[in-house]
Amino acid sequence: MEIAREIRELAKKYREYTAENLSEIVKIPSLSGQEGPVIEKLKQQAEEAGFDEVWVDGLGNLIGRVGDGSKKLAIDAHIDVVDTGDPSQWKYPPFSGLIKDGMVHGRGSVDQKGGAASMITAGRILKELGYDGDFTVYFTFTIMEEDCDGMCWLYIIEREKLVPDFVILTEPTNLGVYRGHRGRMEMEIHFKGVSAHASAPERGDNAILKAARAALEIAELNERLKVDEFLGKGSVAPTIIESKSPSQCAIPDFCRLYLDRRLTWGETKDSAIKEVREIVGEEPEIIVPIYSKKSYKGTVFEQEKYFPTWKYSEDHPLVQAGAETYELLFDEKARIGKWTFSTNGVAIAGRHGIPSIGFGPGNEIYAHAPNEATPIDHLEKASAFYALMPYVLSRKLSE
Repeated sequence: MEIAREIRELAKKYREYTAENLSEIVKIPSLSGQEGPVIEKLKQQAEEAGFDEVWVDGLGNLIGRVGDGSKKLAIDAHIDVVDTGDPSQWKYPPFSGLIKDGMVHGRGSVDQKGGAASMITAGRILKELGYDGDFTVYFTFTIMEEDCDGMCWLYIIEREKLVPDFVILTEPTNLGVYRGHRGRMEMEIHFKGVSAHASAPERGDNAILKAARAALEIAELNERLKVDEFLGKGSVAPTIIESKSPSQCAIPDFCRLYLDRRLTWGETKDSAIKEVREIVGEEPEIIVPIYSKKSYKGTVFEQEKYFPTWKYSEDHPLVQAGAETYELLFDEKARIGKWTFSTNGVAIAGRHGIPSIGFGPGNEIYAHAPNEATPIDHLEKASAFYALMPYVLSRKLSE
């Protein structure tokens, strides 16, 4: 495929350009809800790369368009990052954007601004090639994923009415083609007790003890959860316990137990709640919290903290197109895999059933860790992959 050779050469030509663009956006801290300045920088980069159209939606996501085909392909990167943790654990300053030893260093270089920088280059390549194929290619630079994965895409689909036919997620995959991941949800269990003086605990009903007993049984539940051959086992873990009491010398009359639940294939919100209900009985209230936080634009778009599981088979046309794209570009078979963590795919594929795959620069083991850095080689290869995918997917769908 001649176009693969041309794209590979252009990605190599723009190798340093991609690294410099990543360095620029790594230098701009962008915690969830504070992404405005990095969105402005990416908008400038997309416009300078020659995208056909670039705009910011009502929530604050940046969307760029290349092409005008009848089908829609979206390529997505969230551009918010987690905080740095202890700066003394970093070899270089977390927001240095340092380019050194074939790497771009800094918070977000892996998770996941590396994907964003490669997307800018892919758009430039498509414009340089005069792409006029079957797809309108949307490059989405999305916000608040670290706080509430997928909420940004629920907004794009449900409010902006931009509904793609296929999506490529550029979360780090170490250049593997990923076809799914476990879902997740959060639960709060509210235990009520009866207050009494702590000198006579038998006069009260200790809400902490109720929560503690439940936590131990939930740990046992974790051991017997369902296993999927591809996605692995579901999991559940108590992560927060908080109580309220009239004083330090009083039996607590309320205790909140917070659960992190990872959902494998076949597990749902209802099935997970039912399992917990069987442990705690009918009395405690079980709540799935609602995410409600203003974006940097001041927009609130609420979402229940339930993020459905998703996966696609290896013979799905999108997965096959991803594997073929990789082989055409790099003359070796693609590694097909899955993420251990959650992505915007929970909304795109999990809630809305839009076929999705992942392919991203950087190794996910460095996500949320000190000394985060992405190889420039990965950025170059990812740029080529995103640029070639519309061509290969179009051919795959016509077969």
